[in-house]
Amino acid sequence: MSIIYMLIIGGIVGWAAARIMGHDAGILASVVIGVIGSFIGGLISFLITGSDQSYLAFSWVGLFWSLIGSIVLVAIAGSITSRSRRHHHSM
Repeated sequence: MSIIYMLIIGGIVGWAAARIMGHDAGILASVVIGVIGSFIGGLISFLITGSDQSYLAFSWVGLFWSLIGSIVLVAIAGSITSRSRRHHHSM
């Protein structure tokens, strides 16, 4: 899979995850969320199913796990920034 294709798919998945979680991410943030989320999704998939399907160039299952991983990443990032804002405002 070419790097450009991977970045485009990562951007779409990252954007979708951010929208699902109620956040608005820019293009660069969406790509980062999607690419990192893909790795997280692969790890989650491996832990649940016990199989590594990262060799597949494209699959709907891989896309699903990328979205799940991206949602987890957005949730974690949202939790950290929310906690940081509350801590900063209470000072």
